[in-house]
Amino acid sequence: MSNKTDIVIFGGTGDLSERKLIPALFRAHQEGSLDEDSRIIITTRQPVALENYFEELNSKLENYLAGEDVFSRSGWESFKTRILPILLDVSCDGDQWQELANILNAQAEHHRVYYLAIPPDMFSVCCRLLSEHGLCNGNSRVVVEKPLGYDEASAEAINEDISRFFPENNIYRIDHYLGKETVQNLLALRFANQIFAQLWDGRAIDHVQISISETVGLEGRVSFYDEVGALRDMVQNHLLQLLCLVAMEPPNKLDANSIRTEKIKVLEALRPIKTEDMGQRTVRGQYVAGQQNNEMVPGYLEELENGSDTETFVALKCFIDNWRWSEVPFYLRTGKRLKQRCAEIVIQFKTTPHRVYAESAGNIDPNRLVIRLQEEELIELSITSKNMQSIGVELEPVKLNLNYNKPHGDAYMRLLIDVIANDPALFIHRDEIRAAWRWIDPIINGWSRNKQSPHLYRAGSWGPEAANELIQRDGRDWFNAGENQ
Repeated sequence: MSNKTDIVIFGGTGDLSERKLIPALFRAHQEGSLDEDSRIIITTRQPVALENYFEELNSKLENYLAGEDVFSRSGWESFKTRILPILLDVSCDGDQWQELANILNAQAEHHRVYYLAIPPDMFSVCCRLLSEHGLCNGNSRVVVEKPLGYDEASAEAINEDISRFFPENNIYRIDHYLGKETVQNLLALRFANQIFAQLWDGRAIDHVQISISETVGLEGRVSFYDEVGALRDMVQNHLLQLLCLVAMEPPNKLDANSIRTEKIKVLEALRPIKTEDMGQRTVRGQYVAGQQNNEMVPGYLEELENGSDTETFVALKCFIDNWRWSEVPFYLRTGKRLKQRCAEIVIQFKTTPHRVYAESAGNIDPNRLVIRLQEEELIELSITSKNMQSIGVELEPVKLNLNYNKPHGDAYMRLLIDVIANDPALFIHRDEIRAAWRWIDPIINGWSRNKQSPHLYRAGSWGPEAANELIQRDGRDWFNAGENQ
């Protein structure tokens, strides 16, 4: 890549930076995706001794990249020459900002990427001080992480604050799920293959499941998570974005504006979940103590050390009211302390309209397409085939693996490279945020009006029984990774 870029990470010594961003930039460095003159400026609120800082960062980086054939001592020695740690408290104006300005202005021709790995309530302050110190120009881009707001009003306020200093085409709202290779493969599968293009609607598809399950609990996010909950933390962004990619119409071309237009159409076509529908189309859950990986783990209230009705699990039954998807249910599910860490999209096709084989030949299971984003990444199509080892007619399910036999790239690396290249196709536009909140807010308000307490579920399970009932009422079952193979 020829773009000379200064990447400034605010909150550069935080968990997100050290666990995700710096390893992603190291991978990009090793692959030659960063211009040799590009710099990485890490802000820290506490004074650091350079020798100690680099020793600690080296150790953490090696740990986070363990198991990958990417880390090397020589790679680290060349990578660390890019890194400039500086003392800067984002919340305070003063000489520290002038030091940042001096560093950036010394290479004024460089593009600038400001990554705000800081709480959302600091976005406005940080952008304002960047502007006041003359650090915003046409070559400056800002990257912001979720959560973006608590509801539509707060999200609009944050977006409005940022837009005072950066134009919309220079604001990159990141969702790392959109950078995963299997998500990109989903688009190729849909829009580059006529066989799937002809089957991608309610005439052939029975239903769609999108699940993101986590095995962890609060993990140091106690105060944040209890104010937010699973619906705001995961559904409003990750799950709705994946739903859009599955359900959207083919764009005219794969550029940011065309993709955004089609995604917004999906969000606006989502059938509202009314207060009277809450019991039939939504499930809230909260984990209690249970056994996970052969160890007892505490419940949510024990970790919180307080009483709370915040949900740690959500299941939803959704409909998209348009020609393609009319009356096809989309089941969304996410939760903490579940049995297995996994993120996957399941496209369940309808059964064949007429059975030509005798019952003695065996079951004819409907086709199923599984797009798994984590832990392992795969795309798998289940079909029915004749057992080639049997002389008679014996049917059996087989799987076609659509993945290449090579490791997948890192989502954060892919997205950071796109920011540097000024390619917003995989990022979220302000209008998408607004449309998503307009669908989510009534659900939150409905729960509040109904005083709907969460259903309890054991840590290490697949969630509350009410979630199973939600889908089983329709004669269907959840596809649980590792159990429906």
